[in-house]
Amino acid sequence: MSEVFARIAPGIGSISAADWDACAGSDNPFLSHAFLSALEDSGSAVARAGWQPVPIVLDGDDGRPDGILPAYAKSHSQGEYVFDHAWADAWERAGGQYYPKLQIAVPFTPVPGPRLLLRDPAAAPALIAAAEAMVGEHDLSSAHATFITEPQKPLFEAAGWMIRAGSQFHWHNEGYRDFGDFLDALSSRKRKAIRKEREAAQGAVEIRHLTGAEIGKAEWDSFWAFYQDTGSRKWGQPYLTRPFFTMLGERMGDHVLLMLAYRHGQPVAGALNLIGGDTLYGRYWGCSEDIPFLHFELCYYQAIDAAIARRLSRVEAGAQGEHKLARGYRPVPTWSAHYIPHAGFRRAVEDFIVRERRAMEEQIELLGEMAPFRKEG
Repeated sequence: MSEVFARIAPGIGSISAADWDACAGSDNPFLSHAFLSALEDSGSAVARAGWQPVPIVLDGDDGRPDGILPAYAKSHSQGEYVFDHAWADAWERAGGQYYPKLQIAVPFTPVPGPRLLLRDPAAAPALIAAAEAMVGEHDLSSAHATFITEPQKPLFEAAGWMIRAGSQFHWHNEGYRDFGDFLDALSSRKRKAIRKEREAAQGAVEIRHLTGAEIGKAEWDSFWAFYQDTGSRKWGQPYLTRPFFTMLGERMGDHVLLMLAYRHGQPVAGALNLIGGDTLYGRYWGCSEDIPFLHFELCYYQAIDAAIARRLSRVEAGAQGEHKLARGYRPVPTWSAHYIPHAGFRRAVEDFIVRERRAMEEQIELLGEMAPFRKEG
């Protein structure tokens, strides 16, 4: 590139879907213009909610974006799933101001994916430098790129950003023909336990998989009620607005897989998934009746069924949850990158990150040894 132009766009909607998706690609639905613009247009990820969209754009010689950062000016640390509340508290007790900060992420979505959206891979260093410049020019405390992919980790490391480790549980498709084939890979005790859980849940409800035009207002209304109940118990109030779900169905319905459980003809629980290029992403769940093992059935076992049927390589079922281990989900590392210009504050955070990373590596190794798969030999 002979010349690079960096700008802060006034929102996702100010960038054309074609230009955005040319940088984001098509594998990860959460990074699509359709998903991120729905968050913005529905009032879910906007300034009044503490998520002011400030996408950073690098324009190429042809006037189209060569790279985009899905960035937000944050006035709090809610909805991120990489917790820095202790950092904020320490910095403010020392007389600093932690908020606003720059968050490079998909709001409310702990799903690994590229955070440097690149039509031209050579634009990566300049895009990171643009984020650093924004922190300095707007007197922000820091910048945080959460749930970055393994291939992009070295790009942030080369720029001097601190790398923080986390973990999730993902299910991996080892070429299974069906759910029974997957069960055969588990130890006998775990096989029997899962069969009992599935029989109990399936005996209590009828489960339907819905996608695209099969999901109408009634189905979204039911799921919204489930989502509100779970959201109010987890976060105090739900992050997403009701219009978001309608927009999601309208803009990318073919990527949506909604699983609803019916009892006596009425929906009593639901799990929302998004279908990616090679991954099924489990996102939200809720219920109106407490039915034994239905959470495991809808969120984990039905997701495995769907992934096998669609020949997808993975199921990513969201953040945390060691109970997923017993259901055949394996621990995997996740990564985030952090830029803190203040030298003293950076040293304190870096010391914490190094110690936390060692503990996380040990935990992942230990949990991996506890996986329910049959031991060979």
